[in-house]
Amino acid sequence: MAEGTTPDDDGLFKSKKVDGRYVIPWADKTRMGFGSVLKWVITETDLSGVGGTWREGWKFKEEELNRTLPVLEPNFEAIKNPPVDQLQVTWIGHATCLVQMNGLNILTDPVFNDYCGMNRLVGVKRFRPVPCTIDQLPQIDAVIISHNHYDHLDYTTVLELNRKFPESIHWYVPMGQGDWIKSCGCQNVKEMEWWDQSTHPTSKGNDVAFIFTPTQHWCKRAATDDNKALWGSWTIIGPRHRVFFGGDTGYCDVFKTIGKKYGPFDLAAIPIGAYHPRWFMQFQHVDPQQAVQIHKDLQAKTSMAVHWGTFALAYEHYLSPPKELKEAMKSEGIPQSDFIIMKHGETQIIEESISQKDVSFESSI
Repeated sequence: MAEGTTPDDDGLFKSKKVDGRYVIPWADKTRMGFGSVLKWVITETDLSGVGGTWREGWKFKEEELNRTLPVLEPNFEAIKNPPVDQLQVTWIGHATCLVQMNGLNILTDPVFNDYCGMNRLVGVKRFRPVPCTIDQLPQIDAVIISHNHYDHLDYTTVLELNRKFPESIHWYVPMGQGDWIKSCGCQNVKEMEWWDQSTHPTSKGNDVAFIFTPTQHWCKRAATDDNKALWGSWTIIGPRHRVFFGGDTGYCDVFKTIGKKYGPFDLAAIPIGAYHPRWFMQFQHVDPQQAVQIHKDLQAKTSMAVHWGTFALAYEHYLSPPKELKEAMKSEGIPQSDFIIMKHGETQIIEESISQKDVSFESSI
């Protein structure tokens, strides 16, 4: 199959299909099969503290959650009037961020629903509420989608965004996901393979490039569509700032390649949650220690923790990801301020830094 595929002359692993389905092109990386899923469900213990499994039911502890994992009312004044020459980010929850740079409002993997899944009955309920509604957002110029899992691509959210901003949004999606997005009524849809790049058409002469970069993950949204769509991360480069959005991934050396080719990054949104047990999750989800390694690989000046504290998708305690992240940063001698842990609804301005590397972009919209 695809094991043992080598990178091209530029050292880049290109996305690859076998029998109509995308595969991991580097060696010795295999996703767990159905038998392992069954073992995980039956034998492992839920440590999440919120009862995040269908076996145990939900055990909400609202007072404790409000104390330990508060949801802030967003600073809408700051969100609607972002600094012109600076980079600003708001964490909506899980993998959903509002990135504001170069006059663009960019949403990552938007999920504004109170659950993720095929429907409310079988979906995973959100244990921290969404800090704002779509109607409270400023005009959205771009949405980037990392892959089609339900906690990263929500049907109701896509419909609502298209209703609110039908013409302004440009949708940047993995190859194989375009028809689904268009079926929701969305316009301005750009499908991309790994390393494809596209310049946003409304950046008024100050080009902002969207580059689809690799990760180690997989796709599935229905019974028989495994990996018919691609997955990946996003690199966004403007005249002053560089942003990386990791989406969802296991650890692999590709982040060193991304850092070498496009870094250093002013901001990297890196997943830190849904990693226990490791024997099952390590292919598809990094743990906090590996998140710190990605931070280093990318040459990120500032990283932010995402993919935690919103949905109970694995069996670690819900406060373990930030705790272990702090421990990993300390052990590596990296200042805690270099890898920030934000509250739901919180907005931060990321320290301004002139982009240091010239990259030639091809406009393909």
